[in-house]
Amino acid sequence: MTIKKYNQKRNFNATKEPKGEINRSKSNLIFVVQKHAASHLHYDLRLEMEGVLKSWAVPKGPSINPEDKRLAMMVEDHPYSYRNFEGTIPEGNYGAGNVIVWDNGTYNALEVENKEEGEKKLLAGLKKGHISFVLNGSKLKGEFSLVKLKGKQENAWLLIKKNDKFSKDTDILTKNKSVLTNVTLEALQNKVSKTISAKGEGKTKEKIIKVKVPTAEFIKPMLADSIEKPFDDAGWVFEIKYDGYRTLAVINSKEVDLYSRNHISFNSIFKPIAEELKKIKHIVVLDGEVVIEDKLGRSNFQLLQNYTKTKIGILKYYIFDILSLDGNDTRDLSLLERKELLKLLLDKYSLSNVFYSDHILEKGKAFFESAIKNNLEGIIAKDMTSPYRTAKRSSEWLKIKISQQEEAIIVGITEPKGSRNNFGALLLAQYKGKILNYIGNCGTGFDQKTLQELFTKFTPLFVEASPFEEKIKLKGNVQWMKPKLICEVKFSEWTEEGYLRHPVYLGLRTDKSEKEVTKVELKGNEIFLNPKDKKKNSATLDEDKKSLSNFDLKIGKVSLHLTNQDKIYFPEDGITKGAIVNYYNEIAEFILPYLKDRPQSMNRFPNGINEKNFYQKDVDIEKIPSWLKTHKIYSESNDEYIDYLLCNDKATLLYMANLGCIEINPWNSTVKNIENPDWLVIDLDPDTNDFKQVVQTARVVKEIMDTMEVECYCKTSGATGLHIYVPLINKYSYNTVKIFAELIANAVTLRLPYFTSTERAIKKRPHKIYIDALQNRHGQTLAAPYSVRPRIGATVSTPLEWDEVNEKLSPSQFTINNMLKRLDKKGDIWKPVIGKGADINKVMKKLTDAPDLF
Repeated sequence: MTIKKYNQKRNFNATKEPKGEINRSKSNLIFVVQKHAASHLHYDLRLEMEGVLKSWAVPKGPSINPEDKRLAMMVEDHPYSYRNFEGTIPEGNYGAGNVIVWDNGTYNALEVENKEEGEKKLLAGLKKGHISFVLNGSKLKGEFSLVKLKGKQENAWLLIKKNDKFSKDTDILTKNKSVLTNVTLEALQNKVSKTISAKGEGKTKEKIIKVKVPTAEFIKPMLADSIEKPFDDAGWVFEIKYDGYRTLAVINSKEVDLYSRNHISFNSIFKPIAEELKKIKHIVVLDGEVVIEDKLGRSNFQLLQNYTKTKIGILKYYIFDILSLDGNDTRDLSLLERKELLKLLLDKYSLSNVFYSDHILEKGKAFFESAIKNNLEGIIAKDMTSPYRTAKRSSEWLKIKISQQEEAIIVGITEPKGSRNNFGALLLAQYKGKILNYIGNCGTGFDQKTLQELFTKFTPLFVEASPFEEKIKLKGNVQWMKPKLICEVKFSEWTEEGYLRHPVYLGLRTDKSEKEVTKVELKGNEIFLNPKDKKKNSATLDEDKKSLSNFDLKIGKVSLHLTNQDKIYFPEDGITKGAIVNYYNEIAEFILPYLKDRPQSMNRFPNGINEKNFYQKDVDIEKIPSWLKTHKIYSESNDEYIDYLLCNDKATLLYMANLGCIEINPWNSTVKNIENPDWLVIDLDPDTNDFKQVVQTARVVKEIMDTMEVECYCKTSGATGLHIYVPLINKYSYNTVKIFAELIANAVTLRLPYFTSTERAIKKRPHKIYIDALQNRHGQTLAAPYSVRPRIGATVSTPLEWDEVNEKLSPSQFTINNMLKRLDKKGDIWKPVIGKGADINKVMKKLTDAPDLF
């Protein structure tokens, strides 16, 4: 942790927080505790050491009860001057929210009152992961300890009050006023709210923001990928895989709602769970699995499926995640932090049929062996640092099944034989993409009652035509059905033809839609790593001792060899090559439309952002894998043809990321029409300008384009500037498009002469924003939308809605850590850029007829 990281996270033109500088107290070491209502309410404990404030975020706040062990997440060092900061961090800035100084005072190392000696002892303890100290504050007094949690992510600690004359079992947090100004955080919020104004009709109107009672709402759950074999890894936790219904609990002050993963209400069938959850006096969204256990304590799907009809059995709800707490979104916290909060919440209540789903650290292989001995369905492996990725199937969660079990769509029945009534076997299918695929027949697992009940459900769905596009060879008479009902089956293995071997019917599923029932390809332990702990053990993927850092990844028919996934690419952030590969794996569907058929100029950082990089345009087609696509383009500067790589699919995208292409730089045109770009680009490149001036310049570009009735779209560069794209009908040459871009650039400088320029050389335009029209030349590239940039924080070039291009915008606010969450909320807002676009001829005619439009 360094003060440098503090400065990098903040735009001091937009926040009143003090700039990071080294300073020290003259006599005793000082401490401060600030109460901070950011995305979630927490308290920040800061201890002076080495001229800075070593800082920990304490979600539940400090306690003076020795029985309480409060989670404390170590964050970046803060400057000494931060000790007196109180006020509001504006929206759009890191840590936006209100802050008061809840407590402050002096402190010293335990049994060492000399400042210099005490500081040495504290620093030594900090390095070892255990420091003890005495606080002398207005509210906090006596001995405390900070203890680092072993085996967890590197910044997780516990704050513990020691037994002494100052320890009590009362809640110190009820003393809620600032020790500097005697105001509460709520009073500060009120004050800020009353000063917010909205301008309208030429006068300023006061706009009072009322504090709303938070409401919990349904959140679509995160899903797990599947792998074949267990593994050991110090950065992962392992949980039981329950055999039941995935259930989201939405708890508000007056009601509890239970939902399936597809937002189907479970309130009626799982009423005992809903009633029990009413004991929780918090507004919260929980994620877990409802099961019924057999006599040996094992979850059993058939028992649960029967319960929906008979109500026989005891329902149990195993909760493994918390997505929201009292209006605070917890999904961006790491898994370990979320589970810590979840356990603290559930431990407050005596719940009879609701349980915390525990986990073990690191030892996945032993846990899997134990699961086999106990006849469990399998285990779940989870990256302890992973956020909760709403509605995403992620390789940060991995299912490892013991028995083969699948969901299948019932598409028909065969006629009964012998003494059996109603039907003989079920015809089963799964989707592969949008196509329905036959996967075999299931004729066992039914009793006479089940046969009759199912046949009654089937009858309204009978149709004459097969639902398959291809003809399926089947013996005997078949009654086809609409593909609406889903069942669960267990089986011994998949055949080479893609059919289930020895399937056994377990029951119908009502919690999923048929479109979700897809063939899941096991990934052979392709684990994407983001190890923030460099001391991870050298776990193996399988019996062949493959390294977790190097493995083969199966993507469709392509086998991609990934290497050095644990190499640190962003030293200040601890972000690895594997994390970048994983990001592009998750983001592929969004970025690929802007890469398809476009030559790639690869900017490679093989040893991370702080080491030497190089550009590669020409690829050696004799050395690259045969499945990669290339295209020859003549280079005038080289006087020869160059083989450019084309990135048309996920496999190629990950291949590039594995080469060290942190950022992705496509041409503005495709090989189908290489001389005519698909868009016009205005690149706003600041010198030392305040970013608010960059925003103002972008807004002027928008005004000009609106005047010409031409649509344009803005994205962050991911660095210091903004990119504005104008979609075009791709029938204009690069030269024509460049001239049009220059026209726009000149029009902007006429409106903003004091801080914009079309002069390329920085020396000739000091402190001015360069409006770059030269990006519209043959062979020029810019970072693609959703591309990572090789900058501290792993920022992302992010498409924006125009109302987001305002004074609150910061170029560093979008990173690989929050991009998927943004896409979950907004989707791909950049799609119009590859749409029909503007007709330059019509625009130029309009300007000729009305030259004063500018």
